[in-house]
Amino acid sequence: MTTVLKLGGSVVTEKDEPESVDEAALAGTADAIVDAAVADLVVVHGGGSFGHYHAANHGVSTTEGTHDPEAVADVHGAMTQLNRRVVDALLARSVPAVPVHPLSLCARDDAGALSFPFASVETLLGEGFVPVLHGDLVAHAGAGTTVVSGDELVTSLARGLDADRVGMCSTVPGVLDEAGEVIPRIESFADVESVLGGSAATDVTGGMAAKVRSLLELGAPAFVFGPAELESFLVGRDVGTRVDGGETG
Repeated sequence: MTTVLKLGGSVVTEKDEPESVDEAALAGTADAIVDAAVADLVVVHGGGSFGHYHAANHGVSTTEGTHDPEAVADVHGAMTQLNRRVVDALLARSVPAVPVHPLSLCARDDAGALSFPFASVETLLGEGFVPVLHGDLVAHAGAGTTVVSGDELVTSLARGLDADRVGMCSTVPGVLDEAGEVIPRIESFADVESVLGGSAATDVTGGMAAKVRSLLELGAPAFVFGPAELESFLVGRDVGTRVDGGETG
């Protein structure tokens, strides 16, 4: 059973402080991954105060590109630094984590469609590794480079690997309604459009609304939940908000 797990950038970094890792939170997530002992796990992490900070400074996003090589170096370099910290936290707990950098694999055509060759990730899984990917810049025909979000990578991986479960670990316990309560299940974006907003911190990838939209496109069970529920998700329990695929809203 293949599980794709997204660790939000705000989970593993101090998102309002540039290039600052939340050491306690990262350790907690790594411990949960160890304790759950999941086979065939792919991890994707967001940019948090690393990638988002530099992308915003250079004016690059999922739709606005850049041909500036210094911008590419800044954004990608920050993300590889964060990726190394995540990989190191897992390696320190004997999880066979290996880095996979989207800039070296993925590309967009001139219509913005993402091309993602899955053979590398699939082979790494088959060889017993835990691939760890991250939000990044990718080559974009006609636009130089644009951001590929962790959420987009998750949905692409879920389809390409025929994942059985998808999890989005965020700083909130699920998708919240107007009263701040967790919405247990979402089947259509129209059901929650009025209550979804963007991230309060610097985020160039769309916040919770984009997250829910991307999960609604999947056929696999998908869940949005907080760090306290990470191990429960990994061992197969329903947690947070369940987002049912097949409806884009």
